[in-house]
Amino acid sequence: MKLLSVKTFVFILILIIIAILTSFSPPEKSLGENVRLVYLHGAWVWTALVAFLASALFSVLGLLRHRQSWLDWSRALGRTGLLFWITYLPVSMWAMQANWNGLFLAEPRWRLALAFAVGGLLLQVGLALVDRPTWTALGNLAYILLLTVTLLSVENIMHPSSPIFSSGVLSIQIYFLTLLVLMLAAAGIVARSWMILHRRFVR
Repeated sequence: MKLLSVKTFVFILILIIIAILTSFSPPEKSLGENVRLVYLHGAWVWTALVAFLASALFSVLGLLRHRQSWLDWSRALGRTGLLFWITYLPVSMWAMQANWNGLFLAEPRWRLALAFAVGGLLLQVGLALVDRPTWTALGNLAYILLLTVTLLSVENIMHPSSPIFSSGVLSIQIYFLTLLVLMLAAAGIVARSWMILHRRFVR
């Protein structure tokens, strides 16, 4: 319990630092101070994608090597990625409202995000009920492959492909990467907490 409390404290501390950094984010010429929500939204969704990719990697390694611990990490990282994916949706809507003066819910990327949030939640619930490590790894791998293929083929209307790294402004890129590293650290704590909860209450 003490370990979990320390992790909770560090997690909350990271979130506070992220909030402070977001408040003092570098402005952008066209969006001004509202660009801070774009930075936050971008770091949030990239954290979800990194967690998904890590889950896919552990799925493959666990299936090939028959390592239970790697299959457990596949489960934990898949759930972590989904958590960040679902919670990025309201951040995305907030960014839309601030920068576009309205919610453009017909944006293909937003509809894609919503569909995979609902589908991912149903998948994780189903995998939790079945509770078979191999099935969980295969389910996570299939979900992540489908998400990756769909993201690469989805149409952009108002959503730019890579506004941060195409800006050419080093200070913005360094700021965004700092935000992303903090988000990834928070995601690591969440994944580790999933591991602890699974081993404590399931096994």
